[in-house]
Amino acid sequence: MIVTATAVVCAVGVLLTPGTALAAPAEPDPAQDRRLEELHRRIEGLYRKATSATDDYNAAREKTAEQRKKLDRIEKRATAAGERMTELRAQAGAMARAHYRGGGMPDTMRLLLEGGSEDFLHDADVARKGQQAQRDLIAGLAATQRRLDGYAESADEELSRLRTQQKKRATAKKEIEARIAAAEKLESRLQAEELERLRELEAEEARKAQAEWLESGVLDEIDARASARGRKAIAYATRQLGKDYEWGAEGPRTFDCSGLTSQAWAAADRPIPRTSQEQWKRLTRVRIADMRPGDLIVYHSDASHVGMYVGRGEIVHAPRPGRQITLAGAGSMRILGVVRPDPGEDGPAEKGGDGPGKP
Repeated sequence: MIVTATAVVCAVGVLLTPGTALAAPAEPDPAQDRRLEELHRRIEGLYRKATSATDDYNAAREKTAEQRKKLDRIEKRATAAGERMTELRAQAGAMARAHYRGGGMPDTMRLLLEGGSEDFLHDADVARKGQQAQRDLIAGLAATQRRLDGYAESADEELSRLRTQQKKRATAKKEIEARIAAAEKLESRLQAEELERLRELEAEEARKAQAEWLESGVLDEIDARASARGRKAIAYATRQLGKDYEWGAEGPRTFDCSGLTSQAWAAADRPIPRTSQEQWKRLTRVRIADMRPGDLIVYHSDASHVGMYVGRGEIVHAPRPGRQITLAGAGSMRILGVVRPDPGEDGPAEKGGDGPGKP
């Protein structure tokens, strides 16, 4: 023990001796950085493809829900038509039995043989009404049968569409899971130090992109204020900060990117499409220079990512699997364009975008 303690003291003494050089922090290894940057591109590419497939999954899930509702409506109408058909058939059966009891003789002939002349005109009118009722009954049976046939055909078509969407959803789910698993496998091969450096490189890349975006002077032109609904949407979105990203999720515990933006605007009483691609297609586009807090910034050429602009050059967004909802530079990714969920409030918005990422 004495020898060990002495050795430790001597070692410490050497380290603390004036003039002794302390080991400097290791400088980044350019070769390692190049390898990690390439790995980062591969990982981000896999997550991008998973995000795109998530939009496909969400769209298929929405259409599946819509088609199920249509099938339910068709089934209710078919049930009502079936009940009407049963009622009409019962009436037809009663008429057939009455006709049989009358010996199959036409009503007018039976009246001539059985009734007196003073009652003939009255009874003949009743007979004509009976014949009209028979014709109406037959027409009603035919029309109801046509409706039933139409409902059956519509149900078959909707069921076929439903099955198609279910297959699309299943295919998208497999692709999402495969891409995420591949990305996680690549990350799992890294040591803790390499993972930390990879995070640093990601942050550096985002900072650089954001700096270039800000240097364009875009914030000098953006001075619009959020609408009343926009403020509600921002409040909802920012309350979710720190929650995990989960593909296909729309709260309340986890979200994907468009799940966050769609739920935020739903909370502001302004329902918008569920997916980032549909948000890009169907919402009103505005110039970046006219952007205001609450607007949605859509990213990448395939509109596979979306975030909500909150002002000061920042967005709130759900980045990707393995990350949490956070604030980020609005220009830290490639901007496709900006859309506005509430163009009619606090001034009109312009139709059409202004090109990818330029103010």
